[in-house]
Amino acid sequence: MKISAVIPAYNSAKFIRAAISSIQAQTSKVDEIIVVDDGSMDDTEQIVKDISHAIIYHKQLNQGPSAARNKGIELASGDWIAFLDADDQWTPDKIAKQIQTLQAHPELHLIAGDMTEIDNDDLLITNSVLAKHQMLASFQHLAGKPVPNALAALVMKNFIPTGTVLVKRHTLIETGMFNAEIRFGEDLELWAKIAACHPITCLPDILMLRRQHGNNATQASEAMLINLTKVMDSICDFAAPQLINQGVSPDNLVAEAQWTLGYWYFNGGDNAKARQAFSKSLSQKFKLGTLLYFISSSLPAPLIDTLRVIKQKFAKP
Repeated sequence: MKISAVIPAYNSAKFIRAAISSIQAQTSKVDEIIVVDDGSMDDTEQIVKDISHAIIYHKQLNQGPSAARNKGIELASGDWIAFLDADDQWTPDKIAKQIQTLQAHPELHLIAGDMTEIDNDDLLITNSVLAKHQMLASFQHLAGKPVPNALAALVMKNFIPTGTVLVKRHTLIETGMFNAEIRFGEDLELWAKIAACHPITCLPDILMLRRQHGNNATQASEAMLINLTKVMDSICDFAAPQLINQGVSPDNLVAEAQWTLGYWYFNGGDNAKARQAFSKSLSQKFKLGTLLYFISSSLPAPLIDTLRVIKQKFAKP
């Protein structure tokens, strides 16, 4: 078993030394470290080369983290790939725990884990992200065994932080690697495609310290919600039979993603785009509530504002 660690980096001079150090400090060593510099304009290259000439360093024009990870996968000689973003850190026994899990469950193709969130000064924000989302107990019960109906679980809530993943290189290539055309949710798309075909698991152990700052804070935006509709379209195209077998309606998944986008537009006052999204949602799955929002988004703006005031008035306890 040979493990390649892949780090996509973009203007990462401030944190990349700590990221690489956390890989080098593993109790079970990785076989190679690959840094794909995605067009940095700071001192990232010099810092990486100063750390060790054994690190495989590749610089390319800025194409986004998915393209950088894909290049790292292509450059890797390992049969297993582990990912780490340049501003995050692994816990010292991350790889050891995943190897131990593989020895107990050799059928696994992907092993993820829990993570802690820290700020730019390494201060604790969230001790356990799985606990934060009320998922820790279920993974503690599994104790490393394959997640049952993992595809269905993933499309409900992505429980796989990319920086905790250890995955078979062949499986990544088989499923098409990261979709560079999608900038938000491309990780969910890939993990779902893998889960549709292979056993995966998520350990209830902290395997990574993820740095939360302004550049990576998750918040609803037009681009993010549009990409979510693309992700759900892609997953349903790839794995509709598996979704149905696991009790999930592909049409409902796509409809919900379009409804969420439509509601975001509606709240922002962009009624034309809201109608378009609600219409796409209805074409996938008819729901009375969606129809009412579609009709509401066709009304004159002053009337919509009046209806909002009335709704808020009756919503108050």
